[in-house]
Amino acid sequence: MAVNVESVDAASTGLPRARWKHLDKFLTRTGPFTDDETFMAGEQVIIYLDGLKVLVIGAGGLGCEILKNLALSGFKDIHVIDMDTIDVSNLNRQFLFRQADVGKFKAETAAAFVEKRVRGVKITPYCGKIQDKDEAYYMQFALIVCGLDSIEARRWINATLVGMVDENDPDSMKPLIDGGTEGFKGQARVIFPTMTSCIECQLDMHAPRAAVPLCTLATIPRQPQHCIEWAHIIAWEEERKDITLDTDDPEHITWLYQKALTRAKEFNIEGVTYSMTQGVVKNIIPAIASTNAIVAASCCNEAFKIATNANPFLGYPEQDNYMMYTGDDSVYTYTFEHQKKDDCPVCGAGNVARPLQVNPNITLQEFIEGLAERPEAQLKKPSIRTGEKSLYMQLAGLEEQTRPNLEKKMNDLVEEGEELLITDKSFPTQFKYKVIFSK
Repeated sequence: MAVNVESVDAASTGLPRARWKHLDKFLTRTGPFTDDETFMAGEQVIIYLDGLKVLVIGAGGLGCEILKNLALSGFKDIHVIDMDTIDVSNLNRQFLFRQADVGKFKAETAAAFVEKRVRGVKITPYCGKIQDKDEAYYMQFALIVCGLDSIEARRWINATLVGMVDENDPDSMKPLIDGGTEGFKGQARVIFPTMTSCIECQLDMHAPRAAVPLCTLATIPRQPQHCIEWAHIIAWEEERKDITLDTDDPEHITWLYQKALTRAKEFNIEGVTYSMTQGVVKNIIPAIASTNAIVAASCCNEAFKIATNANPFLGYPEQDNYMMYTGDDSVYTYTFEHQKKDDCPVCGAGNVARPLQVNPNITLQEFIEGLAERPEAQLKKPSIRTGEKSLYMQLAGLEEQTRPNLEKKMNDLVEEGEELLITDKSFPTQFKYKVIFSK
């Protein structure tokens, strides 16, 4: 992927270069792995990097590291999106925040901190959801770096960037660099929408957690997490079923926390906290600062290489695009090529229907519940139809009309080989599956 730096006006920057001399060494000379056809060493690539606009999604554990690294790597025009506010529990690893910042928005606080420490860098924060922005907003960036703790949010931005690609406009393809951590494990990957495998292609590598049996939740919980799941799955449905649960709404999380706390006291269980409630409901894995630092460094290294072509990057034609890291038993990294899937519902050719094994004797209700746990689907609020009829729709009005189907068996509703069209309001994508009845 060649970067066009020849059109950059050398007079477009007036900032002193003293701080960036260490970077200039990389950009003013070739190296042993440099591609002479794409890398043009000298002043122009330095100026190009100065003016490059990059978006960081997430200002938490990974995001703080990413913002700091990008600012120190020569990126001068950075934007950041995060809707969360700072909690006391964040302070042990999200190093851009202090005790006095508790309650403030992460995006604004992180931006101000980095701008103060790294002069000449402009960071523009947005305190809200990524879904608040349209394609025109994302089109302005040359690179997008994700430091998210949510699979759903990753899938949304991935589908949005794939949908933006216009084969007649090369600038419409925005490289996505995604980092993620789970305890001592992490990964960094580079995605060129429509060209390489996307997050949806790789979804089965992020299998959802195993569900706690409902009988345990409803009768005798043994752990604080069971109390939170009871509030999440049972209490909300009984008391607030007319309100769609928004796991990013502080009022909703507070309600679940208070319900879980009351139940925990009833069974003499200690340990239920607001932050744990957030973690269980949003499926957030506890983060470790060193893992965040290593994965963020990898992400920013890839961003620098993509922006400048100073060295081959992950996802470079016919090269590895996925780096896995583990630090629980020594330090180990492994890179490989995750191949693009032709039947991917987001980037696949022709929106091919994926085969889906279905037990013909389960009810539609059981099938819908199973979609949330299937590694290849992970759909929590699906609306389902065939080419001819609606089986179940989540929309008000239509939900009541299609509700009787929930009790019917799958072999009474669909035939072997029939296609199911599934939508979920969390994703701007239609999922297509071909029913294969299991024996």
